[in-house]
Amino acid sequence: MSSKVGTERLRVVLFSFGYKYGVPLDVNIILDVRFLPNPYWVKELRAGTGREKDVAGYVLESSEGEDFAHHLQPMIRFLVGQYQKSGRKSLRIAFGCTGGRHRSVAIAESMAVFLADFSVEWVVFHRDIDRDRG
Repeated sequence: MSSKVGTERLRVVLFSFGYKYGVPLDVNIILDVRFLPNPYWVKELRAGTGREKDVAGYVLESSEGEDFAHHLQPMIRFLVGQYQKSGRKSLRIAFGCTGGRHRSVAIAESMAVFLADFSVEWVVFHRDIDRDRG
């Protein structure tokens, strides 16, 4: 788990999960990232996770990954602003892929980097990262 903690700030939880283990119930938004290239099908990347540079690069540096980030970042910026403006205490965003080890993890971690300069508390939680080690 990673975090940047402040006081009296909006708490943004970036949550990765695997659809095959069920959809999380306690989130505000679920984004399905199964359309992104899957490192599971690359023998050298299968055992890794989206926290690792080569696995994350495979996902995030693909044309689909770059396009997704291009659209996702403004949406996250907008949502953070709106949640802060409305006085909400937390925003929980879940990213799901098939197993919860590669694509969803890479996206959640990249959004944590994106949020680092925001005036929010953020936490990254990877529910299924240790399942199905390939």
